[in-house]
Amino acid sequence: MKNLLYATSLLVILSACTASEKKTPSFKLIPAERFVFKSFVDCNMAEAWIGDTLRIFPGKYGEDPVWGDARELKYADGLHADEVFLTPHEKFKEPIMPPNAPVGTDGLHGAVWFETVYQDVQDASGRTLYAVYHNENYPETLPYNEATGEGYLDKNWPQGLRGPESAAAVCRIGIMKSTNGGKQWENKGIFIEDLQPRMILTPHNYSNTFAGGVGDPSAVASGEYLYLFYGEYSYPGVYDSFAYSPEVEASGQCISIARIKLTDLENPVGKANRWDGTGFNAPHNGIGKPIPSLQIPAEEGGGPASGKGQYHWGPSVSWNYYLNCWVMLMGKVEDTSWKGSSIYISFNMNKDLGKGDNAIQWSKPQLVLTKPGRVLWYPALQPINTEEDIKNKNTSMKTGKRARLFVKDSEANEYSSMFIIEFQK
Repeated sequence: MKNLLYATSLLVILSACTASEKKTPSFKLIPAERFVFKSFVDCNMAEAWIGDTLRIFPGKYGEDPVWGDARELKYADGLHADEVFLTPHEKFKEPIMPPNAPVGTDGLHGAVWFETVYQDVQDASGRTLYAVYHNENYPETLPYNEATGEGYLDKNWPQGLRGPESAAAVCRIGIMKSTNGGKQWENKGIFIEDLQPRMILTPHNYSNTFAGGVGDPSAVASGEYLYLFYGEYSYPGVYDSFAYSPEVEASGQCISIARIKLTDLENPVGKANRWDGTGFNAPHNGIGKPIPSLQIPAEEGGGPASGKGQYHWGPSVSWNYYLNCWVMLMGKVEDTSWKGSSIYISFNMNKDLGKGDNAIQWSKPQLVLTKPGRVLWYPALQPINTEEDIKNKNTSMKTGKRARLFVKDSEANEYSSMFIIEFQK
């Protein structure tokens, strides 16, 4: 019965063309037995094959004065996707993580979520991993440092998801490294962030989301670079309450892109460059431009992230070797507090993301799935327990003709799949 309720929104034939006039692929959703992940998920699923074992890294770790400190960032193994995804929560293992540094000192601050794992191709054992992490802080955990310009001032600060008694977080993106397959991690630092002058404060910020920042990333390697697709939540300039413009704010938000050389992952602090409209020319803490085709026009309900504007967020990017193109799933915020009931898809037909403006040539997002009244986050394509997926060592970053469509129902706090997605050339 549930499948029938959503039937009108489950089959979409895509007909838009990219700038190169290559037609985007089509797809269909095939109802499947409900598949529920057995542990905690609150971000993209970071995963990698270590030899013949698929290893996943869901969960949250670190200090959080609003939601409480957490040690839920764990890992589990399996010989195929079904086995690892059905691992009971109590069977997950806790990696050795770097401790949070005292407030006002150098080191790891705030909580982290692993969003993507890049596997160093120079290590034949597959045990050298670089985790791209989403990091959240508050004025309490990362107070403003006048000497460095980093940190946040607790003045006119917007409220967070838990109401007036909570503060809005600021997100940043960093790198951790493991040389033993993810059992122990070393923090390498933040490589992309937005600073205090770009935070959007009261009275304009009433969305109960972020005060600003960059986060919810997905990263893929192309050529000599790691390309980072992420949500941009800050003002595209210095925020001034007297000169604030919602139209200006919205123009600099949605899903953006940056890149960092693979050789810089060992020492990544400040090494990323953002797309500025013509190339990867903006610095790691500078002002870039979002991917134009993924922005929602004002006439279609688009607007600033600090209010009730609609925007796409939470990208999950994968290479599809069957289609020979990149695929991006994303959510859509439709109201305050991250509320949104629909999942969308976009395609990029350019294998080489480093050539010209290939990296921003994404098709207009098309509806994949909607569940009215629910709040859907973190969509992803995940491998299936098939001979092809095991042989090719597929992950959420590499898929073929078929994959499971996973999404988190935030109200039910459940990460699950009810459909197989099948692509067609």
